[in-house]
Amino acid sequence: MTTALITHADCLSHVTPEGHPERVARLEHVLHALEGLDLTRVTAPMAAEDDLLRLHPQAYIDGIRRAAPQDGFAQIDGDTFLSPGSVAAAYRAAGAAIRAVDLVVGGDAHNAFAAIRPPGHHAETDTAMGFCLFGNAALAAKHALEHHGLKRVAVVDFDVHHGNGTQDLLWEDARALLITSQQMPLWPGSGRPEEDGAHGQILNMPLPAESGGAAMREVYTAQAFPRLRAFRPELIIISAGFDAHQDDPLASLNWATGDFAWLTAELCTLARELCHGRIVSTLEGGYDLNALAAATKAHVEELIKAGS
Repeated sequence: MTTALITHADCLSHVTPEGHPERVARLEHVLHALEGLDLTRVTAPMAAEDDLLRLHPQAYIDGIRRAAPQDGFAQIDGDTFLSPGSVAAAYRAAGAAIRAVDLVVGGDAHNAFAAIRPPGHHAETDTAMGFCLFGNAALAAKHALEHHGLKRVAVVDFDVHHGNGTQDLLWEDARALLITSQQMPLWPGSGRPEEDGAHGQILNMPLPAESGGAAMREVYTAQAFPRLRAFRPELIIISAGFDAHQDDPLASLNWATGDFAWLTAELCTLARELCHGRIVSTLEGGYDLNALAAATKAHVEELIKAGS
């Protein structure tokens, strides 16, 4: 089977102010890097309102729509902005992650990558923050559980910033294992090991500043992979942030491009062992354009290898 690439031009219409790190050029560089790869290209749909309502209350969704400006920018918090195209982009981003689940669980793709923005893993139940509006990965997990009837889904988040939103959205759900690695200390300040979920189903793995790929490989091998094997998910969802790269300007981890390839390959191996290879990956952070493009390409190439 194939690897699906799910995206939409609307995700390029989410514009941020000059100098903002989460900018249109991020997705442009990613899509350029993926040109020529053997991918089944799928147009991302708009997320249905009922899909968003699985995790976000109606008042929050309505507030995001009302806040969108007709021109210029609306500022949601210190670093989260809306432009006239942002709501459509956010609906496409969530819709891409959900469509990826449909393709993979339905057997139409071996695995899938959602090339999207805005990212999602900082969006809490009723709070937009950290460049994020809707919890894309968490919504995908909930869709797999509620719509497709899966019993156990795992989310693995290797973005350099802790996925506080995903943690908030999945805190109460024993069917969802969340494993995250993140630099600590670093914004948003959450992600301590004792934050382990209402059912002990969250594993936070803080990494010290200036640590590199060796430290990452050690903690995933010792902690994350055994937890995945014990949980036996029927689907693995990856929050694929590439800002742990040594060239990224917003943090201080020192992963090389090859480290992202290694981690992806290991997760693909586990997926083959545990859940028929089923992986859905969604783009999160990564703010050095060249590093983001190279690491994303390495990530997707491992997904393609796993599906071939």
